[in-house]
Amino acid sequence: MKLAILFGGASFEHEISIVSAITVKEKLRGFKLEFIFCDQDHTFYQIDASKMKAVTFSKGEHKKMPKLSLIKGGFEKRSLFSSEVVGTTVLNLIHGADGEDGIIASLLDFYHIPFIGPRIDACVFSFDKRYTKYLCDALHVKSVAYETMNKNDERKIGLEYPVIIKPARLGSSIGVSIVKHESELDYALDVAFEFDENVLIEPFINGVKEYNLAGCMMDGELNFSIVEEPQKNEFLDFEKKYMDFSRSATVSSAEIDDKLVSDLQNTFRKIYTNLFEGALIRCDFFVVDGEVYLNEINPIPGSMANYLFADFSHTIGRLLTSLPNRKRASVDYQYIHSISSAKGK
Repeated sequence: MKLAILFGGASFEHEISIVSAITVKEKLRGFKLEFIFCDQDHTFYQIDASKMKAVTFSKGEHKKMPKLSLIKGGFEKRSLFSSEVVGTTVLNLIHGADGEDGIIASLLDFYHIPFIGPRIDACVFSFDKRYTKYLCDALHVKSVAYETMNKNDERKIGLEYPVIIKPARLGSSIGVSIVKHESELDYALDVAFEFDENVLIEPFINGVKEYNLAGCMMDGELNFSIVEEPQKNEFLDFEKKYMDFSRSATVSSAEIDDKLVSDLQNTFRKIYTNLFEGALIRCDFFVVDGEVYLNEINPIPGSMANYLFADFSHTIGRLLTSLPNRKRASVDYQYIHSISSAKGK
C-alpha cells in the first residue's frame, strides 16, 4: 500500500514534524512509503527514504533533492524530458501552522489528492483553542473556565491565580506558562505574545488527573486507542511533549475503571463525529470529581499517537480505505446555455 508522508511546514513546530515523520517511518514498514518535505519557504521536496534523518534537514541537504509541484491527483516530479507523479495518497504530518490550520487540507482537497488528516472545518475548530471552547459549548462537552486576551487588550484577568496561559494557535506547549502570582503575569503574557496575538487563560488545576485517548473512524465505526495517563511534573511542558513525538513503543493502559473509559470514549465520539472523519486525532482530557473535561484536541498528534495503538500499521491501513469522499459540483453550463438560447445566441 502506497502512502506519502508530508511533513515540515512553515511553523514553530517545523522541527517537531520532522521528528514525527522519522518515527512514523519506522512504524509503517509494511507500506510503500514516499516522503515529501515542505520547507519553510513552501517548496516541496521528494526525500529519499535512506536520507530520512534529522541532519538531512538541519544541514540543508534536502535542497539537493528533487523538487515537486502540486498537480491534480498528486505531486509531480519533473526532469528535462519526463515527469513522474508521486504522493497520490498523503498522510498529513505537518504540525501547527500549515498542517493543522487548514492550509494543507485546502491544497490537497483542491488538487483532488486523498489524504489522512483533518479537513478544513475540523482544522478551524481544533487549531485555535478559542474555537475549541466554542465547539465544546455547542456539543455540550465540558471544558474548564477560560478567558481570552489580545495583545492590545488591557492586561487584567478575572480568574483567580494560579492560571495557565497558552498561545491560542500553537501546540506542543510552546509559549505556555503557569502564573501563580499577579507579579508574574506580564512576563508570561510577553512570552505567549511572541507566538500569537491572542492567548487563552485558564485556571491551573494542580494535580488534576489527565488522560489521552486517540481514535479514528473506520468503516463507519470509531476505533479507539488505549487510554493513557501521561506522566508529567507540574504540567506537560515542551520538553516532555517533544519526547512524545519520538515515541514508538506502545504504552500501558491507564489503570481506570470501565465507566471512566466509557465516559472518555463517549466524549471523544461527540467531538469526532461529523467533523474529523478522515483523520486520526488524539483528545486530551481532565477528570475532575469524576467528570470528564476536554483539555485539547490534537488533530495531527505527535507521531500520530502510534504508541497508543496495539497495531498502528493496521489502523492506518484501515483508515486509508475509509477516507471520506467529497461531493463535488458538476458544471454543465445549462444556465448559461438557457440564457443564450433565450437571447437567440
